[in-house]
Amino acid sequence: MSNTTAPQNIAQAIVAAHAPRFGETAQAPASFSSDDAVYRGAKTACAALGFIEVDAECLARAWRAQTQRTGSFDAHAWPELPADFGMLPFPPTERRNAFPPCPQKLGLYAVLPDAAWVGRMARAGVPTVQLRFKSDDTEAIAREVHAAVEAVRDTGALLFINDHWRAAIAAKAYGLHLGQEDLDALTPQELQTIRASGLRLGVSTHGYAEMLRADAVSPSYIAMGAVYPTTLKQMATAPQGAARLGAYAHLLRGYSQVGIGGIDEARLPEVLATGVGSVAVVRALVADPEPEAAAARLMAAVEAGTRQ
Repeated sequence: MSNTTAPQNIAQAIVAAHAPRFGETAQAPASFSSDDAVYRGAKTACAALGFIEVDAECLARAWRAQTQRTGSFDAHAWPELPADFGMLPFPPTERRNAFPPCPQKLGLYAVLPDAAWVGRMARAGVPTVQLRFKSDDTEAIAREVHAAVEAVRDTGALLFINDHWRAAIAAKAYGLHLGQEDLDALTPQELQTIRASGLRLGVSTHGYAEMLRADAVSPSYIAMGAVYPTTLKQMATAPQGAARLGAYAHLLRGYSQVGIGGIDEARLPEVLATGVGSVAVVRALVADPEPEAAAARLMAAVEAGTRQ
């Protein structure tokens, strides 16, 4: 092994090339699953760039695959080809296990607490809405989901139901949104039931490892975040930031993509510049004293940003 291809030199070269974009920490990988020099150097570098263990592992394997495919190591070539990550063939809409497609650009995506809010924002012209109704009462869930479906009727808004897939199927909602834990909890038979129902499926992700798990089921869209700090829920991972979001969006081109987490009007241009076709907001609407006016401003900003 030459000095230039030693793992430590590979790590230094990657950090030097990408620290201006991602930042740098003193973090080190917990373990290695291969003795390959590019893999070990890339994992060391990605840990130093702040990626958590499972994401650093994904990146290191992709860097090794990229180097083997091209025949040479390039520290500046951040992995961005789905095949190098072991993902299914692209475009995902042509896969046999693909969920029904949704628009590539879902526009402003309002995440809302109940059917009343869903109807209010749908009537305000918000193109995509999600009912995130928190309850363990099966009858209450069924009522709220049905009410939300009725609330968007004739508005043109696309309605996704968070978590409650059985109620979403029964009410004939447009789509379903699942977090990673909810997706992992489904049996293959339950997942096929959802797919066969015609529901569009959106999946939350918080980094490379979760994007690969989401890609395995070929959903209709992939949500990526949290982009910025958010107080709405306890996040297991640190805010991803716009630089990582841009890398994720580039890898997942071919999917409808949603950026989510701490996004407000001031941050919209930075998020849309990454190439995502949709921005999800929660507090930017429900906490605004004039939510219809806020929705109009945000929709105009999203439309302007996605035209560029």
